[in-house]
Amino acid sequence: MRTADCDILVIPGYGNSGPDHWQSRWQERLSTARRVAMPDWDHPEPEPWRDAIIAAVQAATRPVILVAHSLGVVSTVQAAPYLPPGAVRGAFLVALPDVERPDLPGLLPGFLRAFAPIPHDPLPFPAVLVASRTDPYTAYARAETFAAAWRAELVDAGESGHLNGESGHGPWPEGLMRFAGFLRPL
Repeated sequence: MRTADCDILVIPGYGNSGPDHWQSRWQERLSTARRVAMPDWDHPEPEPWRDAIIAAVQAATRPVILVAHSLGVVSTVQAAPYLPPGAVRGAFLVALPDVERPDLPGLLPGFLRAFAPIPHDPLPFPAVLVASRTDPYTAYARAETFAAAWRAELVDAGESGHLNGESGHGPWPEGLMRFAGFLRPL
């Protein structure tokens, strides 16, 4: 599949993705990409975020590719059972935060625990989960567990932090190449 043949829905995480984040840069570069607008980026709630993804997929006019980062990954997985069958051709998931971790409120606001539990059901579309071995919000072994449960391909991003602007992943050309490879057989 080519990017021109699909609607690419960009789903940022908590706080949205700033202008230097790879998601924002990809959105500018890919003509069919648009950001899913969440009701409140700074005080997220699971149901409204899930519903925003469902509405965006329903409004799409072409096959959908989801590109989610951080809390957007959790919301995408929570929305998956409610999405119209066959509408989503694939999901590129990056830097899953383990909202089930008991120490997460020390790292992020405690209200993000409302997104727990993270579903373990297989996803109804092909998916890739990109995970870092030094992500402060998820142990790599947990990412492996979720990728296996979702039947997603796990991509080891090495020691890359949370794969965001702060970890040096502004343009993230390696990620864009991996994304292009993911799209090719879809």
